Amino acid sequence: MSAREATRAIRTATVYTHSRPDQTADAVAALRTSAERAGVELLFEPEPGTKADVSIVLGGDGATLRALRANAGTGVPVFAINFGRIGFLATADRTELEAAVERALNGRFEVVPLPAIALDGDSPELFGINEVSFQRRSHLNMAQISYSIGGEEVGERVPCDGLIAATPAGSTGYNLSVGGPILAWGVKAYTVSLIAPHALSARALVAAPEDLLRVINAGGDPVDIVVDGMRTGELDAGKAMELSFRPDVVGLAQLPGSSFYRRFREKLLQLTS
Repeated sequence: MSAREATRAIRTATVYTHSRPDQTADAVAALRTSAERAGVELLFEPEPGTKADVSIVLGGDGATLRALRANAGTGVPVFAINFGRIGFLATADRTELEAAVERALNGRFEVVPLPAIALDGDSPELFGINEVSFQRRSHLNMAQISYSIGGEEVGERVPCDGLIAATPAGSTGYNLSVGGPILAWGVKAYTVSLIAPHALSARALVAAPEDLLRVINAGGDPVDIVVDGMRTGELDAGKAMELSFRPDVVGLAQLPGSSFYRRFREKLLQLTS
């Protein structure tokens, strides 16, 4: 994982919180007090395009993902303090609130660039920080997916519930739950995994960043296109869509000395203990 030192002065910070404000009320009050002392203006739940020097999250991975998407392509790093369950994307935990807020407001953190997976199309919203998936609808028959990587056919009319393309940051999410490989942050690659395939030959792959993924709905029913957990459209029967890897789309703040592998041990392995 390659981190870059942040050297910016912090004058304005956007703030994102999760859907349970009672759990973050004290943290918000502490942040307001520290920001006033540091001379930093706070903008809560900002409109898209709001300019800031850092984006602070008081919430779980969902709120962090929302902030990462909002700051994609802006150069504004996201500093996340975990108030959720796992907090795999978090910069610090709630038990470190005072020190974490001080670092966020004074720019004393490193920044890890995260990639995205982009879909072809005209909408700027068609990108996933974690993953893009094609999913069978629950009331319809099994999907049939054909797909190629780098112009080479990999699967033809594979019966399954769908397909997931995940970034390294997203490889520990939905991708992991279907048996896909985990990629360390900083790896220039993405994963391609099938959801509940009915084919013994179906295997998850790690794709090179320059190789386009082309997905064809070879079945008779539409499949949903889901981006970072949000349904954004559908892929009709017989239609195709291309996905590409985009490096360094948004920055995630990290404390000096942070390690992906320590995070893996502390966050993910606790789920099996």
